[in-house]
Amino acid sequence: MKRFFKVMAATACILCVLIYSTVAFGVSNLPDEISVIENDGVDLGLFFSVKEDEKVQPALSGKLKKEYNSQITALKIFPVKDITVNKTKRRYVVPSGDVFGIKLYTKGVIVVSIDSVTTPNGSVDPALEAGLKCGDIITHINNKPVLNSQQLTDAVEQSEGKGLNLKVERNGETLALNLKPAFSVNGGYKAGIWVRDSSAGIGTVTFYDDNAGMFAGLGHGVCDVDTGKIMPLNNGEAVRAKVNGFYKSSAGNPGELCGVFSESVIGSLRVNHDMGVYGELLQPSGKKTVPVALESEIKLGAAQMITTIDDRGPQYYDIEIVKIYPSSDLSARNMIIKVTDPELLEKTGGIVQGMSGSPIIQNSMLIGAVTHVFISEPQQGYAVFAQRMIETMDSLTNAEIPLAS
Repeated sequence: MKRFFKVMAATACILCVLIYSTVAFGVSNLPDEISVIENDGVDLGLFFSVKEDEKVQPALSGKLKKEYNSQITALKIFPVKDITVNKTKRRYVVPSGDVFGIKLYTKGVIVVSIDSVTTPNGSVDPALEAGLKCGDIITHINNKPVLNSQQLTDAVEQSEGKGLNLKVERNGETLALNLKPAFSVNGGYKAGIWVRDSSAGIGTVTFYDDNAGMFAGLGHGVCDVDTGKIMPLNNGEAVRAKVNGFYKSSAGNPGELCGVFSESVIGSLRVNHDMGVYGELLQPSGKKTVPVALESEIKLGAAQMITTIDDRGPQYYDIEIVKIYPSSDLSARNMIIKVTDPELLEKTGGIVQGMSGSPIIQNSMLIGAVTHVFISEPQQGYAVFAQRMIETMDSLTNAEIPLAS
C-alpha cells in the first residue's frame, strides 16, 4: 500500500511539473493576439485551446470584423493567458515581382549635414546656434511652406543676415527655431546646413489590389541615406524600370540590381511607411489573384520568391522560411528567409539590393515580401508578413493617403 501511494505521489508530482511546464510555455510563446479567417476555429495545437467571447467592433477598413476577447487554456482546463482573436475575411491580391522606379519628393527638406561658416571674423555655426540637428525636417520659413531645397537657399541668400523663423519637425514634434545666416568669406549669406528634398531608386512591386486600385512595394520605407530616417513624402511617382544587369552578392558585399528608368508612369506614390511604399495604380494588372496568408498560416520550410533579375521579367525562385518571429514584433523583419535556388545563387549570390518587395509565395498564398539582405551572408535576409502590409494599406487608405495627396 505504501508503495502504491509513493507511485501515486510521484505520478502526481510529474503531472504537476508537466502541467506547470505547459502553462509556462504557453505564457511565454503563445501570442496575445491572433487573426483567423471568419468561420474558422483557432488552432493552437494539441495541448492548447481557446474559449471565445464574441463582440463586434468596426475595422480600420470601415468594414465590420469580429473581435473575440478570449482565454487560452491548457488541456481545456488550466488557464494560460488572455488572447484577442480577430476574425476577418480572406483577402485576395495580385502578386507582382516587377521592378519599378521610385521618384520621391519630400514634404519639406531634410537636414543631412551641418557645417561651420567661415566669416571675415572667424568660424560660426548658424545651424547649431539655431538648434538644428541632422534629421530635422524644415517645413516652413517665415510661415511659408518649403517645397524644395532651392527655396531654402533663396531665403538664406536674401536674408541679409536677418533671422529666419523656421518650423521644424523632429521625432513627431513641431519646433519653432530662429536661424540667423552668416556672411561667408566666399561671398553671400550661408546657413551652414546641407539638405535633401528628393530621392530615387529601384525596388520591387509586392502586390496589386485591383479592388482598391492600389499597389504596395519594397516592404520597408525609403530612408534618407545620411540620416537613416524615413523620408516624409509630399508626392512621388512610380515609373517603369528595366533591369540591365546586377552586381553579385558576396559575404560583406551586398549586390545590387542595375536598372534604368523610363518616362512611363505606372502610378503615383502616396505613402512612404515603415511597411513599404503605397500608391495608386494607373492601369489594371491583368494577372491572377492569390489569397493573402495570415501570420498563423505561415510555416517553416519551403517557399518561393518572385523577383526580376533580367529581361525575362518576374520569375519564381526556391527559398526556405528559416525563422518566424512572434506577431508582437511590429517591425518589417518578421521572418528570416534563405535562398536555396541553385540558379539564383549562381547568378546573384542570393539576395541583392533592389529585390526589396519581392513577393513570397507558400502553399499558393502570398505570405510576405523580401525586405533586407544579411550583409555577412547574402543567401539570407529578412521578410515582412503580407498581412502586415495589407493592414497598413487599409489603415493608410482611410487616414494618411488623403493628407499625402
